Order: sequence, then structure tokens, then C-alpha cells
Amino acid sequence: MFEAGDIREWRGHAVVDVGGHKVGTLEAVYVDTRNDEPLFATVTVGLPTRHRLVFVPLTGATVGPGYLKVTFDKQQVKGAPSIDTDGELTVGEEEGVFAHYSFAYELGSKGERRLARR
Repeated sequence: MFEAGDIREWRGHAVVDVGGHKVGTLEAVYVDTRNDEPLFATVTVGLPTRHRLVFVPLTGATVGPGYLKVTFDKQQVKGAPSIDTDGELTVGEEEGVFAHYSFAYELGSKGERRLARR
């Protein structure tokens, strides 16, 4: 796995799916608030006049020259919960992001949100 500081440097680079097909462009990294490890990324997808940000897990992701390769296919990523390019993920929307990828979701020990943008 790569360090959070390293992956932030990949902002603006291509994100490709497990088969090597371009999904979109890396926009931001979201860390797990329990351990500050990278957990999800947002990827810019859509038409030039209608961009949106979709969430994709970073579990098992690898970096290559000019791209980040995720372990999910393009269709699943593009069908993931999304926010507007200037939007923010709300606490109420977090569980849906985890559920889309069949990940268990738990709030922090004090009820705090699970994802933080870095």
C-alpha cells in the first residue's frame, strides 16, 4: 500500500479499473478517521459540461506511470454514489458509499464520521 502523502501527489492523474480501462481523473483522497489511512478516492467522471465525483475504494490500488489502478471495474465505479464537483459527502451519505462496494460501515467510537477528505 502507498502512503497518504504519496497518493495526494497523484491528484489529476488517470484512474483505471482492474482491466486497465480509464474511469476518470483522481480528485481527492478520503482517509479512515479511525487510523488516518487512505480508504476511498473521488474520481471525476462524466461529460465535460456535467462532471461529478464518484467514490472508489483504495483497497488493493496500485500506482503506475501517470495512473492509479483500482481493483474494481469501470461500471461499478461509475455507478457508485457521487457528489457534485463542488459538493461534500454528508455523514448520512457515507453508509451508501460503503454499501455500494459491500463494505461494512461503522461510525467512529464517539459517533464521528468515518471518512475525512485529505
